[in-house]
Amino acid sequence: LEISSLSENDILVLRLDLTDRSSHEAATNSVLKHFGKIDVLVNNGGRSQRSLFVDTNLDVYNAIIELNYLGTISLTKYVLNHMIQRKKGKIVTVSSVMGIMGAPLATGYCASKHALQGFFNSLRTELTDYPEISIIQICPGPVQSQIIQNVFTENLAKSIESSGDQSHKMPTDRCARLTLVSVANDVQEAWISDHPYLAVCYLWQYAPTWAWWLMNRMGKRRIQNFKSGIVSVHCVSL
Repeated sequence: LEISSLSENDILVLRLDLTDRSSHEAATNSVLKHFGKIDVLVNNGGRSQRSLFVDTNLDVYNAIIELNYLGTISLTKYVLNHMIQRKKGKIVTVSSVMGIMGAPLATGYCASKHALQGFFNSLRTELTDYPEISIIQICPGPVQSQIIQNVFTENLAKSIESSGDQSHKMPTDRCARLTLVSVANDVQEAWISDHPYLAVCYLWQYAPTWAWWLMNRMGKRRIQNFKSGIVSVHCVSL
């Protein structure tokens, strides 16, 4: 309000729980009642994971899918119904480079992001009769954020001890700017990352056998460091 020409009526903040799917329709209706329309939906809720599959309780995987995947498509469903009526809108989902590749210590997180990639790629093909409804997927690499403080571990009650150094990650404002550029230009899928992470995405896409070999070598060392606590883990998403 201080730096723009917006008025208080131009802003509406609603508390929302992605895991409470029964509340998503009412939240959508509240926005429509206030503004009369929804031009853009940005799905940016989720939690990452740092644990080995063999040590992780299955209820952790259930919680990851419930939040990252089912919560996202639930909210999307109600907003999309409105956009279909208007025949216009943008649905932007913050996925991850982990939706493109696989990585150790994040089996559940990678699974949830792969699920989002598959869902929205399929949804886009169902909306060919609505050319002005854009389905946009943003796949960030390591970005400076607080997500690492809230990662899932091997059980739901345990939190991670250290968030580690984030200086090597992309600054948050640059990622946000590149996301906005992608949305403004209707880029269907944007990989937003610095090298070497971006190079690994291309390797995974076009030379998967080499990517598997590289990830096995890197993954073995990363798991050893994780077990010994020598190197703090880092996040590869927003």
